[in-house]
Amino acid sequence: MELLVHGVGGATPQEMLGNPGAVRVTGDRTAAIHRAADDLVDRPWDDERPVREAYTWSNLTSGNGARALWLLLLPFMIVNMAHWMRPAAPGHGRSHRCYDVLIRLTALSLTVLLVAGACVVTMDLLAWQCAAAPLCADRSTWFRFLAEPGGWWAHPGRRLALASALPTLLVGLLWWLSRRTWSAYESAYPPVRLRADGGRGAQLGLPGFWYGRGVVGRLRAAHTAAGLLTIATVLLTGSLVRDLSPAGTPHLLPIGLVLAGVGTVLGAVVIRIVVRAGRTEIDRDVRPLPRYVTALPVACLVLLLLCLIHSVPVRGGFESTGAHPASWGFPAVTAIQLVLLICLAAVAVRLHRAAPRSDRGVLGGLGGPAAALLGCALGGVLTGGVAARFADWLDPHSTLAGPGVLTGPPVLHSWQAATLPALLCVMAVLALVVAIRTHLEGRRLVDGVLGHYPEERRRPHEVRTTHLASAVARARLTDRAPGMFGTLVIASLLLGAGAALGAGLTGVTPAAAVEGGPGAVSGFAALSQAVGSWSMGIGVVVLVAMGRRAYRDPAARRTVGILWDVGTFWPRAAHPFAPPCYAERAVPDLTWRMGTWVDLTGGRIVISGHSQGSVLAAAAVWQLDAPTRSRVALLTHGSPLHRLYGRWFPRYFGPTALRSLRDDLRCWRNLWRETDPIGGPVRVTGDDPPVDRGALLDPRHYGRNLLSPLPAPLLGHGDYADDPAYRLERARLHALLVGEAGADPATGTAPEAAPGVPSSRRGAVDGDTTTVPDPPAGREGDGP
Repeated sequence: MELLVHGVGGATPQEMLGNPGAVRVTGDRTAAIHRAADDLVDRPWDDERPVREAYTWSNLTSGNGARALWLLLLPFMIVNMAHWMRPAAPGHGRSHRCYDVLIRLTALSLTVLLVAGACVVTMDLLAWQCAAAPLCADRSTWFRFLAEPGGWWAHPGRRLALASALPTLLVGLLWWLSRRTWSAYESAYPPVRLRADGGRGAQLGLPGFWYGRGVVGRLRAAHTAAGLLTIATVLLTGSLVRDLSPAGTPHLLPIGLVLAGVGTVLGAVVIRIVVRAGRTEIDRDVRPLPRYVTALPVACLVLLLLCLIHSVPVRGGFESTGAHPASWGFPAVTAIQLVLLICLAAVAVRLHRAAPRSDRGVLGGLGGPAAALLGCALGGVLTGGVAARFADWLDPHSTLAGPGVLTGPPVLHSWQAATLPALLCVMAVLALVVAIRTHLEGRRLVDGVLGHYPEERRRPHEVRTTHLASAVARARLTDRAPGMFGTLVIASLLLGAGAALGAGLTGVTPAAAVEGGPGAVSGFAALSQAVGSWSMGIGVVVLVAMGRRAYRDPAARRTVGILWDVGTFWPRAAHPFAPPCYAERAVPDLTWRMGTWVDLTGGRIVISGHSQGSVLAAAAVWQLDAPTRSRVALLTHGSPLHRLYGRWFPRYFGPTALRSLRDDLRCWRNLWRETDPIGGPVRVTGDDPPVDRGALLDPRHYGRNLLSPLPAPLLGHGDYADDPAYRLERARLHALLVGEAGADPATGTAPEAAPGVPSSRRGAVDGDTTTVPDPPAGREGDGP
């Protein structure tokens, strides 16, 4: 059987099978396996028309436009992805554990940052500042009642209690989404097919790699509790500042101090859970959560309710002026993130030096810390953009000509906004340099393009040749991505550090810091702050718009989807609020299908994966036991296994890991093109035949001829299955698979095998065993 797995862009079963009569044989609406209606009965292999099945998983990562809101969780996804970007240093368990702890603490700080941003919008800008300024409160009937003189809501504590509802709902929404998506996407049970090495030959072969229910549950409880504690801290700070003053309320002060002490203890419990919440990949993590973990969010919610009650009593002379007293939280969280990232970088460098030279990855081992830094910076930009735009809406009188009636969002946001235009300029210069280099490389590759078509050397077409050379040059931009990413991260680090330093030293906005200086400098600072503020707000809108377009437009999905699908391929190991991991459903699906079909029929499978589908196929093969794996061949095309995953995730897809896959799976062939910007060679060397076939011609014909009277299209990343080389390599894999198993080439069936006799019961190979029971005949969902 040929099992087809599509890539990022998605495909219908009819397109994959080349037959309009596709029938679902197993699965559901989210992910399923289909066959052609006239091919439901298993039969001997036919090279011209083999038995084919199509596994469709695009509904795991696409759907209605509402899923575009998942892009607002992009900072969480990036930090979670940084967990998997460590160097491949064998051993060094203490360093790996330290890396895990640091990345989980960084993810926790990002949750606190997001919830604090929501508190800035509702509790600081609206309830604390705007409600105390009649010019601001009178702008809308929605919250005018907050500023009525002598009204019940005129007391700042009561306004803060009411405004805390929105951040609390946000935390509840994140908790609900994390719990719901786990049930819908990541709760697929992997089959129990034990490897002789226990999966230690490759990390993705570990039995519990694709079932991390325990760590997600523990982290979800801790992050939910941290979000609630953040709200309680903002709420309690306003009251305690008043109670600690000479004119405070003495009888309420002890209660506030007790609540603060309880919050400190609960915060320590949160940190302890995050520090100890490591993944258990040696076996599936099915242990029930400890009671104190499940009770922690409830305890924090009770504490928040007590803080609400503590804020309600009237405190004489209590008025809200200036920024909220808890506005120091943003600089504090930023400083903590900086310290964590520095420690993470130090651990990553240590692992990088201990790793084999071939498995060190990009950016000198700093790929993970750089991604974590990018996630934190993006989280700051998103929260700052929303706060800045909300402040401008509340206080339109605040212009470049002078201050408005509000103090505004935290000073750090203003400094971050002022540095954003400089970062945009760096990005523009970087894009210009890349464009020039790509153009020059395209001109240099002209002769190389003609070398692939020797029959056309006498009559080359200048426009056609230039077009093909430019396509190859653009495809090679993927190989330059680490350098561009590193440049962008360094610029972000320097500008972010400058913004934090400026906010910490001056305590005022950039425009106010240079006030009284030369007019040009003052005007430039005010202009940068305004442009950056608008850019941050527009960035949020653009992000959501891009997400909606990517989920509705297939072309945009192919463009944006590869980066999104790389991030959501990995399980949620650092941040429980990251978008769901589709591979925790897709990989068990493929493993179950291959294992049960081999057990039922004794037949052989060529699993064919395109683009991201090749990564899913490789991960599924790693999970198979040796008896099943000996009857499986892998055909990858347009595969990012080495080009993207091997360079950015060296521990899991580096040269050593791919070599172990080759050792496990003797029948593997990879197809690629020089014009493909995503796929490439897997570079597993030293075997005969090699895994990589030479680059396929693209286009297959340079100009018009008897076979191609019309210009052949430039295929790039698509339509590998239409190339004659695909059918040739598929036939060779089948012949090699049958030959290695000692089977009859005429039927493709082992002499001792009979339909319905599980191959795994005929003896283990290399000491592997399987504990999958014999499936009863005719069981629903087993397929034909």
